[in-house]
Amino acid sequence: MATGGCRCGAVRYEISGDALHSALCHCRDCQMAAGAPMVAWLAVKAEGFTLLQGNPASYNGAGRSIRHFCSMCGTPLHFVNEEMLPGIVDIPSVTLDEPDAAAPQAHIQVAERRAWMAGAGNLPEFERWPG
Repeated sequence: MATGGCRCGAVRYEISGDALHSALCHCRDCQMAAGAPMVAWLAVKAEGFTLLQGNPASYNGAGRSIRHFCSMCGTPLHFVNEEMLPGIVDIPSVTLDEPDAAAPQAHIQVAERRAWMAGAGNLPEFERWPG
């Protein structure tokens, strides 16, 4: 069992059962929803996902994909697409209380990956801000 929620604490969730998979998604829909080049998702069976607190807002911008997020702080919370992923809820793994517990196992939707991501592993790294 694992718990998680949004940045401001207005929405909390719980997941039970084993994860189906964890992946970094590079699709354009995820990029636009997150304002980031990719999103780390943890897929669970729908019956293992329970909202404990709050009432997330939702947005259906891609026809079948419904994205749920906190209406207070904007944190993306879960994603469903019954046509493509029946019975599955995808949760951004960084919203888990212990986000390191769900390390990605694969990259998906790489056909839409940003070209500049190819060299991202070679960029300089800084513990905090560059001096």
